[in-house]
Amino acid sequence: MSGSRFTARAGRLLPVLLLAVTLSALAGGGLAWWIGSPRTAEQIWSAGTLAAVVPAIWWVAAALRQHRLGTDLIAVLALLGALAVGEYLAGALIAVMLATGRTLESAAERRATRDLRALSERMPHDARRLHAGGLETVPIESLVPGDRVIVGPGEVVPVDGVISSPAATLDESVLTGESVYAQRMSGEAVRSGSVNAGAALEITASATAADSTYSGIVRLAEEAAAQSSPVVRLADRFAAWFLPLTLAVAGTAWLISGSAERAVAVLVVATPCPLLLAAPVAVVSGLSRAARIGVIVRSGGALEVLGKATTLVLDKTGTVTTGHPEGTEVLSGPGWTQTEVLRLAASADRFSPHVVAHAIVDAARARQVPLSLPTDVVESAGTGTTATVDGSRVTVGNHPLPADRPEWADTALLRANLDGAVIAWVSVDDTLVGAVLLHDPLRIDAARTLRRLRAAGINRMVMLTGDRLPPAERIGALLGLDALYAEQSPADKVAGVRAERETAVTAMVGDGVNDAPALAAADVGIALSGYGSTASSEAADVVLATGRLDRLADAMLIARRSRRIALQSAGVGMGLSLVAMAFAAAGLIPAVAGALLQELIDLTVIANALRALRTRGVGSPALDENTENLLRRFSAEHDRMRGDLRVLGAAAHELYEGRSSEALPLLRRADAFVQEVLLPHERAEDRNLYPALAAPLGSTEATATMSRMHAEISSLARRLHAHVLLAEKGNSLDAQREDLLACLYGLDELLSVHFAAEEENYFTLLPEELPAAEQ
Repeated sequence: MSGSRFTARAGRLLPVLLLAVTLSALAGGGLAWWIGSPRTAEQIWSAGTLAAVVPAIWWVAAALRQHRLGTDLIAVLALLGALAVGEYLAGALIAVMLATGRTLESAAERRATRDLRALSERMPHDARRLHAGGLETVPIESLVPGDRVIVGPGEVVPVDGVISSPAATLDESVLTGESVYAQRMSGEAVRSGSVNAGAALEITASATAADSTYSGIVRLAEEAAAQSSPVVRLADRFAAWFLPLTLAVAGTAWLISGSAERAVAVLVVATPCPLLLAAPVAVVSGLSRAARIGVIVRSGGALEVLGKATTLVLDKTGTVTTGHPEGTEVLSGPGWTQTEVLRLAASADRFSPHVVAHAIVDAARARQVPLSLPTDVVESAGTGTTATVDGSRVTVGNHPLPADRPEWADTALLRANLDGAVIAWVSVDDTLVGAVLLHDPLRIDAARTLRRLRAAGINRMVMLTGDRLPPAERIGALLGLDALYAEQSPADKVAGVRAERETAVTAMVGDGVNDAPALAAADVGIALSGYGSTASSEAADVVLATGRLDRLADAMLIARRSRRIALQSAGVGMGLSLVAMAFAAAGLIPAVAGALLQELIDLTVIANALRALRTRGVGSPALDENTENLLRRFSAEHDRMRGDLRVLGAAAHELYEGRSSEALPLLRRADAFVQEVLLPHERAEDRNLYPALAAPLGSTEATATMSRMHAEISSLARRLHAHVLLAEKGNSLDAQREDLLACLYGLDELLSVHFAAEEENYFTLLPEELPAAEQ
């Protein structure tokens, strides 16, 4: 074992060993006193006091080497003074308090060493270099600009380069956080750290491994960790004024009275046990309370900083969004219905491993669209999937649009840009027939979490994302963020975090490897381990182990309350000690009585510090079994209905385009769904769920808004049903078109908002991780 490792280990064990020795001495002396051996008791107590003197002096010397004058100096003087004047019981009590405080503080250290192994281990050590004689495997350190490198499927790109293959499909989430695969064509740049999500590709190196993007991320994390300022111990901040005051009072009492015992009595009652114990107890209590709800805070220092944070920096993909795209809208060209476009696209993509393909297939299944079996399937990097479906050649993906593209395609592009959506074009026999728009949906607990954070004291929220500006703006508007910056590289994120730190204590929350440097650069880094990587968790001070974003608000409340109680306990303890010091200086309190009085003060402040174990407003309200079962039932019904809800928009689209014959079957389906499924669901919520929620939410008024929305939904549903009945009797849909469109669009929008509100306000009360929900 090296000397430095031995020293570090000894430093961790010393407080525990000292606590065991001093407690044994205090108990052994008490036993000797009880059986009538006061001389033996004093010897044992003095031994316990001596055992504490040496490490206490060592700690004072260590603090002085760091240019800090901490509270341990008062404890050393009190220990030495107690021995000098024969107050051995007082010395033993002070020794126990010193050892206990050091042990607790060791459990609440500023921060654990950041382990960046997850970043470095992800980087490949070897690469396949192509040369005239064939392929050779070489260490990545030997690659130089101009080398031709082959990257196999699923492999990490070892160096920055330029794509030599016709096209490539890349998973760049480690760099940008964006969950949708990037399509790159020949001649485009590729960055190290990206994963090849398609067929084997060839790149031409443009940099060495050391100068490439991914190595830069590792260096940024290391530099940011090294530059993070340490947190000053809470006790030391109080000691800045308490220590000189104590020495002045003790010295004055000695000078005036001429009695060293009086000075020792002042030091004994001034022994900073409220600082050595109360603050660590409050912090450790906060750490324990956080751990019970699945929030791992690595150190007491991290908890203290989290309690002071007023600025929150957020990543987007996988942090406030689910990180998994969903097919949310289908657009169709003339002569094609949305259902047919989606059916062909999902059938072609049925067996594709692409994340967008999965989203399209899931959208078709949610709408209960029957799929066909594709044949002659070809996966093409950069263009998507081509397959034969029911005798037609169907292509789905991000393929180039023809120069004479139809007008509806421009509308689709505009819609995708406005909504921040990814677009997958659908062609049949080389004719563009439709498009599927996909979004990365907001987490259902995101908005509620951010509201709670603002209530807890966060006054500025900033998003830093590697994603494009349109989707970032959409999320920023939904969450009411104060600022957002898109297309941010890991270096940009670090710079952004450091800029925020210049004006306020800043917390950063993220989930990916690309967030690790920014997490390390923040005053306190927070990782969602449930959705993120090991690297982000290792670089963070706080880990949301369940992957639930709402635990971030709980952690903030716990941190603020723990810090407030720690300050309160220390302040009250110091105030009482100051009063006791005045009496001791006047000769009214001897050393042993002062030690016992100090014990009472300690018990008072420790009892107060333990209140940090019972933080109010943390976690979800307690649910009885019936309420929890009802929430699960209605949450599951929402999931089942989500696909059927899209029939409203599909019917409105066909009606708007003037295709009455196609619109009528969809109107029948929409009406049947609303009358037979949706309205019974809403009535059951009013009768069963909302009354059950009154107790955990504190009032029936908490669900009053949702009941009012039910009434509006019911009114529009009756209107839709009346229109369908008229159409069944032979009335022309053209005559009903204007009001019917208003009805369909109104229902579609109202139900979207209503579902989102219920999921955000009620379904997030469920104890375990929630399914992704569309916002």
